[in-house]
Amino acid sequence: MVDTGLWFRRFCEAPEGAPRLVCFPHAGGAASWFQPFAQHFSGRCELVAVQYPGRQDRRSEPLLDDIRTLADQISGLLTRDRPLHLFGHSMGAMIAFEVALRVEPDHLFVSGRRAPQIVRDDRVHLRDDAGLIAEVRRLAGTNARVFDDEELVRMVLPAIRADYRAAETYRYRPGPPLSCPLTALTGDADPKASVDEVSLWRERTAGAFSLNVFPGGHFFLSDNRSAVAALVSGESPSA
Repeated sequence: MVDTGLWFRRFCEAPEGAPRLVCFPHAGGAASWFQPFAQHFSGRCELVAVQYPGRQDRRSEPLLDDIRTLADQISGLLTRDRPLHLFGHSMGAMIAFEVALRVEPDHLFVSGRRAPQIVRDDRVHLRDDAGLIAEVRRLAGTNARVFDDEELVRMVLPAIRADYRAAETYRYRPGPPLSCPLTALTGDADPKASVDEVSLWRERTAGAFSLNVFPGGHFFLSDNRSAVAALVSGESPSA
């Protein structure tokens, strides 16, 4: 038996009939990364974020370094008492996509990640600690001061490495497209996902597709929370 309380953090409620937006964090990220979005989604949707094993309050649990294993566990815990929307950023986009293949949500939002059929031979997870830290600093996804604290570094690096391994070893298995609407978001200066690469998500659904480009790099979401929330809420089928 899996305790669903371990996996999900609810950051805001919504009226009956409003969608549940389940958010999947980036590599090295935690559910709390989505907490600042709560004020922007309040009343529009029930904002829920996934807490992966091996970090924060789950740091004593074994890390999972396989996208499909994560998707298998999470998809079995989702309920359909209201419209289900999935939102994933970076590595989280791949997990959200794999979950979508299992549960067919009402809407899938993918952010900061190239389409799954595009393969890169990235090997950041094989770098030494200094190399891994340098990559995370380059993307500016984690407060750089974290890496000035040796104890914190020892705490977060295993999760970051496992997540990078999961993202970099994932390979898309060709199959039927989704039928739900799919919305892709990216930053215009994202070094990890070009606009052209993100646009190819259109091949992964037979439903409606839209591409939305925001100013910023890989973590453009942090500087565009209000605009992203308006987009996600406005494109909701139930909005």
